[in-house]
Amino acid sequence: MTTAGQSIDANEPIVYVIDDDRSVRVALEDLLASVGLTVRSYGSIQEFLSTPVADAPGCLVLDVRMPGQSGLEFQQQMKTLGVRLPVIFITGHGDIAMSVRAMKNGAIEFLTKPFRDQDLLDAIQHGIEQDRLQRKEESISTDLRELWHTLTPGERVVMELVVQGLLNKQIAGDLGVSEITVKVRRSQVMRKMNAKSVADLVRIWVRLKLPS
Repeated sequence: MTTAGQSIDANEPIVYVIDDDRSVRVALEDLLASVGLTVRSYGSIQEFLSTPVADAPGCLVLDVRMPGQSGLEFQQQMKTLGVRLPVIFITGHGDIAMSVRAMKNGAIEFLTKPFRDQDLLDAIQHGIEQDRLQRKEESISTDLRELWHTLTPGERVVMELVVQGLLNKQIAGDLGVSEITVKVRRSQVMRKMNAKSVADLVRIWVRLKLPS
């Protein structure tokens, strides 16, 4: 395994390369380093899995055919293994069936060797940007869940009924409490969840993916 750069900034993207051909790994390391990208390369999937993935945006450049487990098999297992990097496949023996399978499973690109350096670089930039956006979404969702947990049980029920479109009077009737109580809880929900409107609250509810 070769790592370009010892200290990894949380915002600095990392490209992970898995290919059993050392000459290919070296060539990719040189290419990616030439455009300022940090590279971590591995000769096998097992070697990759033995090293923790850094907490930074990135993508995975993965060879399709390798001894033991294939790249396509690994792609299908990545989610279960907790590996959520966007995947770019490279292969010297690709076919249409492989390409279709890879893309259906969410691959960014499927490149057949020899490929243009720029095609790979474009795919990598796309993968990194996709991962950056995904990480941002996950961070927002985590923050919102933390806010959700600051609500009292009564406030959570009121929030659920508000996003369903019920008026304060209807909520009060459903819960068997006064309308004033509903207004107070609703105000607390809006404040704690940093929502400026009911529309904001609905968007937050959708992000939280809470059961209705």
